[in-house]
Amino acid sequence: MVTAAQNINQVINAYKDASRGVSGDSAGSEIASGGDEFASLVKGAIREAIQIGERGEQLSIAGINDKADLTQVVTAVAEAEVTLQTVVSVRDKVIDAYREILRMPM
Repeated sequence: MVTAAQNINQVINAYKDASRGVSGDSAGSEIASGGDEFASLVKGAIREAIQIGERGEQLSIAGINDKADLTQVVTAVAEAEVTLQTVVSVRDKVIDAYREILRMPM
């Protein structure tokens, strides 16, 4: 049986893998200078979102163990939720833009 601590460790490891930019696609290896700046901006935003999520998880665990103030737990979880919604919204917009580019006539 998987414990809550193991689940949390799996989630944290998944966040770390995502922040490292692990991907199997090498087709876009040649990126212009502006693309590098955009990529670093996105990576920085993802790292920050990961940190916010991890903080929310840590405070949730501390709250379960009666080691954290309930207000802090609720605030951290709400902040993590808003961050996740923002990331999902940006992802959806990027996918929509990509689909629109694919529809353009050559």
